[in-house]
This record gives sequence, C-alpha cells and structure tokens, in this order.
Amino acid sequence: MAILNSKTGEVRRSYTVDELKEAANEMRGYDMIALAAAGSGHSGGTLSIMDITAALYLQVADHDPKNPLWKDRDRIVWSVGHKAPSLYIGLGMAGYFDVKDVARLRKLYAPYQGHPHWPKLDGVEASTGSLGQGLSIANGIAMAARLNNQDYRVYCLMGDGEQQEGQIWEAVMEAGHFGLDNICGVVDRNRLQIDGYCCDVMNVEPLEDKYRSFDWHVIECDGHDMECLLDAFEEAKTVKGKPTVILATTIKGKGVDFMEDVAGWHGKPPSMDQMWDALKQFGLDKKLPVKKMLKIADDWQKKVTKELDAKQPRFSKSYWWNETRNMKVDMDPTRKGFGRALSERGDDKRVVCLGADISGSITISQFYEGHPERMDRWFSIGIAEQSGTGVCAGLAKEGKLPVFGTYGVFASGRNLDQLRTTVCYGNFNVFIAGAHGGVSVGPDGATHQALEELFQMCGLPNMHVEVPCDSVETQRAAEHLLFKVKGPKYLRFAREATPVVTDEKTPYKFGKANVIRFRGPKPKFKDAFEHTLASKYKSEDEDLTIAACGPSVPEAMRAAWILKKEYGIETRVLNVHTVKPLDKTAVVKAARETGVVVTAEEHQKGGFGNKVAAAIAADKRMHGRPLGFGMVGVDDRFGESGQPWELVKEFEVSAEHIAAEAKRLYDIKAERLEKEEKKAARAAAKAKPAKPKKAAQKKKRKTQRKKTAGKKSAKKAGRKTQRKKTAGKKTAKKAGRKTQRKATRKRKKK
Repeated sequence: MAILNSKTGEVRRSYTVDELKEAANEMRGYDMIALAAAGSGHSGGTLSIMDITAALYLQVADHDPKNPLWKDRDRIVWSVGHKAPSLYIGLGMAGYFDVKDVARLRKLYAPYQGHPHWPKLDGVEASTGSLGQGLSIANGIAMAARLNNQDYRVYCLMGDGEQQEGQIWEAVMEAGHFGLDNICGVVDRNRLQIDGYCCDVMNVEPLEDKYRSFDWHVIECDGHDMECLLDAFEEAKTVKGKPTVILATTIKGKGVDFMEDVAGWHGKPPSMDQMWDALKQFGLDKKLPVKKMLKIADDWQKKVTKELDAKQPRFSKSYWWNETRNMKVDMDPTRKGFGRALSERGDDKRVVCLGADISGSITISQFYEGHPERMDRWFSIGIAEQSGTGVCAGLAKEGKLPVFGTYGVFASGRNLDQLRTTVCYGNFNVFIAGAHGGVSVGPDGATHQALEELFQMCGLPNMHVEVPCDSVETQRAAEHLLFKVKGPKYLRFAREATPVVTDEKTPYKFGKANVIRFRGPKPKFKDAFEHTLASKYKSEDEDLTIAACGPSVPEAMRAAWILKKEYGIETRVLNVHTVKPLDKTAVVKAARETGVVVTAEEHQKGGFGNKVAAAIAADKRMHGRPLGFGMVGVDDRFGESGQPWELVKEFEVSAEHIAAEAKRLYDIKAERLEKEEKKAARAAAKAKPAKPKKAAQKKKRKTQRKKTAGKKSAKKAGRKTQRKKTAGKKTAKKAGRKTQRKATRKRKKK
C-alpha cells in the first residue's frame, strides 16, 4: 500500500523503486536548503535517514495527507527527534503541505520546530527530542491498537547512539514480552554520534544479539539500498507474535563528500556556499526551487521581526545591546566560563569528569583537551543521564570530585529521581552542570530549552544551586562549587553569547548577593555600573529593586539604565547568583528600603521569583508594610524554535519588559504615597488645637483662680479705699458746712 484515499481506499500515489531513489535524492536537496536557510540544525543524521524516510512515507506506510487523523492510518514515531527535517520533508513530499514551505524550518512561529511537536503540524504523531522515549510511545500506541481491535502498524525510527539510553531497553523488553507484532523499529545505524564513533563513546553492539535476546525479530539491511529497504519492511509485516527491528546500516552525511562519516556534522548546518556545493553533488543545483525557498524563509523572517518589534515595550529610543553609540558590551557564551574553570583547575587528582555525548557543546571537554594526562579521569558514559548520575554518587562516596554535565533539561529532569534518592539523600559531593538554560538556546526548541530546573533543583534537600550572570562569574562559581562547597551542587548556565558585565575585581561570595547601581552612561556598558556586596551596601533611597539571576542580570542592568534615562527612577539591581541558599537578608533589606521588588529570570516564572517572594513574606518586619511585587519570566509555557535573541523578546524576558513592569509598580507606589500625603494634609487642616493634659489644665485653672482672686481683692481694696476717700470727703464737706453755719449765726447776732 502507500498514500491512500481513506474514504475510497484507492491509492493516491505509488512509486517505483527508481522513483523512490530519485525522490530520496530530491529530499536530500530540500534538506540542505532548509538547513542553510535556518542557519542551524542536523545535517549528518538527516542525510543518513532520508532513504528510510522516502520508503516509509511514499510507499510503505498507509496514510492519507488529506485526512491526517484517519483512525486506521499507520503511525510513525520519530524517537530520533533531532532528525525532524527529514520527517517534515517526508510529509511535504507525501502531500501534507507544499514541501517548499520547509524553508521556514526552525523559525519563530513556524510549525517546523527544531524537534517535532505534534500539535503544531499534521502528520507528526508525537512530540520528541529527548532521546530514548519514542519506542515507549510506540508501545503504547501498539497496545491501543490491540485494545481497539485495529490493525494499523506502528513504526519507530531510532538512532544507534540512542540505544545507549536505558529507557530504550525497558521498551525493547516490554514489546518483546507483550509480543507486539504490530511494531516495527528502525535503527538508523550510521555509527556516529556527537562525541565520535558510537563504539568509542559507549559501545552498544552487537545490537542484533541484544534485540534477539528480548524476543524481537531482527532484519539487517543496507539503509541506502531502496530495494533492500522495501523488502525489509515487507518482511516485517509478515512476522507474527513478536516485534521486528530493522537495523539499517547507513552513512552519516550521505551524498555530500565533505560531510560523510564526519562526527562534526552531527548538529551543524551547511553555509550557503556549502549548500550550493551539496546541491551540485546531488545534481539538483538547477532543478530545485532554491531562490523561491530562500525567499519564503526571508519573507517569513521579516514578518516575524515586525511582529516581535510590535510586542516590545516602547521608549524614547532603542536601548538594545550595542545599538547605541556608547554603552557597548562584549559578548561571550557563559558555558565557556565553565570550560575554562575545568581546564585551569582540573589538575587536582580528585577531579573526575563524565561526558554525556554533548561534551564539546557544553565545554566539559576542555577538562582534557590540551591535557592528555587527564584522560584517565575522563569517562564518556554516552546518552545515559540516569546511570551517569549514579556513577557520580559512587565516585563521590570514595572521595572523588565528580563533575557531570549535559543540557539542563536532561541534567535536572531525566535524572531527577537519581539526584533526589542517590545524590541528595546521601548528601554526596556531586557537581551537576546544567548547560543551555533558558529560551536563549534558540532553534532547537522546547525539548532542549531548560525552563523548569530551578523548581526541580531548589526543591531537593542538601542541593546548592548557582546561576551566574556571565562567563566570568560562571568560571568563578564553577571553581567555588568544585572545591569549596560540600554536598550536591547544580550550576545553571546558558548556551548563547551573553553580555560580559563582571570581571575579576567584581565581588563574588557564594550565598551572598551583589548590589549593582547604575552610575551614568559610559563608553563600555560594564563601566557604567558599580558592584557591591549586599552586606556592605548602604541604601541610597532607591525607588525600586530588580532582583535577578543568570542572564537576566545584564537585562536587569539595562532596565536600570532605561528607567533612569526615561523617568529619572533610581534602581537597586540585586545579582542573586546563589539561588539556594538564597541571600534572604539582602532581599528583605531591598524590599524594606525601596518598597518595590521585581524579580527577573530566564526560566518559568516563579522558579526564582517564588523564593524571593517567600523570603519577603516570611520576614516579620515586612508584615503590614506595603510592597509592590512583580515577576518577569516565561509565563507558564514551553519554549519554541527561533533565534536566541528573538526568543528573549518573544517570551518577554528582555530589559524592556523588566523596565515596563518596574515602571508599572513604581507608578502604583507613587500614587499610593501621593494619596497618603494628601490625606495627611487634609487631616492636619481639619485638626483642632491639641487639648492640654489634665495636670496642666488643673494648674492653669488654679493659677487663673489666683489671678482672679487677686484681682477681686485688689478691686475690693480699691473700693474700700475709695469709700474711705469718699467718706473723708463727705466728712470734710459736712465739717465745712457746719463751720459755715456757725459763721453765719455769729454775723446775725452782731
């Protein structure tokens, strides 16, 4: 069968062997164009698996592009999710959409994510990317077919390096045990993984014997021989009572001479010139619509840029990194600080490093690069995070200082139970490096963007968690954790080049935050700020606080610059590089002294912010005290593909969003203070003079009575004196009249 009309049962399109070979060649050409347009992705594996893809989607599997959810379709699960471009091109060639549209690969808002996400694109059966999980999904789908009495088949595409994951063998055991004969596993056996040949990294051979031992039917074939592939798929359909696996031997980078059998092309896209070279080797440079596809990619990118710009908070000018004439920054990937620490301090014989296949990407390989004498203390354990974590516990128990690094999503999630039960419960001195934290990982998309590990790691008793802000602080933090901190420790750092905002003179003390103050624009961004240990900092009566960790610290610093220049707002930035144990003293002090706290994290909102909020809420000195509080972070969503700095904008964790949230809370605080001042003024205007105290009132009344009594006595005495004067005058007058009468009588007698 092949591509069907699910309503009529008729075949929509069938291919001959030669047509399938030609289609596979064209698909490799589309792959090169899409990867070059994306500027990222996996060339080697997508080329090695393309013949298998063409056989499955164009001839072997029953499916209907016009009815993607047809209940009787065959299901194809891509456990090897990083080879997603092959999947998308297979769907396009089958008719689910115009195959030229794959030019939007790994671009923001496009359905062609770096790793498959089934809700975004018809024809994708499962969201994958974390290796080793697809076969378990396929088992569940196959079991459902049995329960529903359906006879569809389930195909699961895997890589040979992926066979190092323990979950693969749990799933192999299950399928064999339950006799799931409707499952057909396909291993793209190209013999290479990121760190080199599989047999050198962690040998998984002989795969034939391993699968047979779990009661699987095994078919070996040449994965580039189309007739051999078709025969293998037909044989698998006839097997009853047990699952089948096709071990397809392939060449990584098949068809491109400079890519073939080169491990370095695992996760690398071709440049435009290399794309044209590859197309010529395929004989497709004049056949495929290259210019149309590149225009599709370019037009989409312009649309994305316009939408992102519309979402950004607006200010009087752009404050974006290195877009102004001053305030320039140097950029350096924070992961390189981790590598430098291991390179410079790895001579200590106690230090043992374990790689998990992505050693160069996270820079843990710098431990031995240039130091061949350390190779006896380097162990590549392959794609096996859970076992690697347990190995570290055993090493630590015997006095070693083990360092185990991988992407943060795997370092904190895949092995969470091992970290909890084996490492933290035992309180072993194990150093876990969680690389590629945050959305700035970029085009790889949600499966590889670590946004939850602070919830996971900070919730583990005995665990110490450090989130440095740049490559310089990452190196200092790595050295301190390795030699000074006893017990489990987790270092979270980013992949992308981020601003360097500290140097060797910048204060650094584990468990203690730094206060960063903007002092005015300078030619170099770093020089415009002053760093002080929070324990030594004296308040400058700032208007608000931004508490940040990791790459959000430079963004918080840029937000402080925006707030000062745009509104005259003074900001206290807290660099909380140690998230656990948290510097609660610095956090509460900032809350009390500024009245507004905004947390900033390139992580699910609350991983850091919740710890800050809890510290403030638990402090009795904050009870009843008004506080404006906000969080800036990824708002309860998964990441997606896009360029790193696009995603910083899309997920609203940039300085512009931090500044906007800080200004909103500042305005609320200012409005509250203004209302309080007006209320106080009105109360003062209405208030009567204060009544004296009782004792004072009594004394005053007594004094008043004395004064009144004195006045009365004086008045009485005055009246008495006046009466005397009046009586005297009357007596004198009477005496005068008497004398006058006597004188009158004497005259009369004469």
